Amino acid sequence: MPVTHNGVCYRLADAHAHIYPEKIAEKATASVGGFYGLHMEYVGLPSVLAERGRAAGIDRFLVCSVATKVEQVPSINRFISETCAQYPQFLGLAAWHQEVEDVPAGLDSIQKLGLRGIKLHPDFQEFHIDDPAMLPLYRGVAERGLPILFHMGDSRTDFSAPIRLARVLDKVPELTCIAAHLGGYTQWKAARECLKGGRVYTDCSSSLSFLTPEEARESIAHFGPERVMFGTDFPMWPVEEELARFFALGLSREENAQILCGTFAALFGLEEPPCG
Repeated sequence: MPVTHNGVCYRLADAHAHIYPEKIAEKATASVGGFYGLHMEYVGLPSVLAERGRAAGIDRFLVCSVATKVEQVPSINRFISETCAQYPQFLGLAAWHQEVEDVPAGLDSIQKLGLRGIKLHPDFQEFHIDDPAMLPLYRGVAERGLPILFHMGDSRTDFSAPIRLARVLDKVPELTCIAAHLGGYTQWKAARECLKGGRVYTDCSSSLSFLTPEEARESIAHFGPERVMFGTDFPMWPVEEELARFFALGLSREENAQILCGTFAALFGLEEPPCG
């Protein structure tokens, strides 16, 4: 079902959602909440995401999970792939870890599983985005046309500072990246100063709760609606509340449609169904 706002219907995609296997879902969800000092609204189960998304009118979801140890990578990626087969509305991103030794083989495995890109969380994984050791990965995914979704920004750490991604893009300008959280959670001004152009996309997850509408519109205008996607950072925020915050920005009908679904569909080569 599409979403209707002020008499206009919109298709809706969630470009930032985390899911976990049932046996660790509660623990993993609590761990993320503890890291950020935030109450987690849901448990990060695929079934909960599908149920809550369906109720809110979401058509597609970009789902991921993070590997904090290199040995977790294969099992996480199998889980994401199998879950996407079970839920056709899900598109999966692969987990990766900075200690993966055979980059080409790892990327081959990701593509065989039907995963659509990679998710990295430098703060959880404790590596700097611009570590030279990561360049083979960045060049490898760029050659294969895969995007990387980076968690970006945190005033408490320096791993995911926006300037670090800018340095990577100077060296690998052909890299398609999604700089999450409007380019930098708690570092939105820094993101506007150094990230733009090339193949840089962003999502508005875990941002609209902390920014004024004016600040959020400034970041969206900086990147351009054609490079911005709606995201909830599930299981962190209630979908209905995030949608209300988004519509409160007062963007145009065309901007709403682009951010809520158009950019997502274009980036992942999906046919955007008509509203209604």
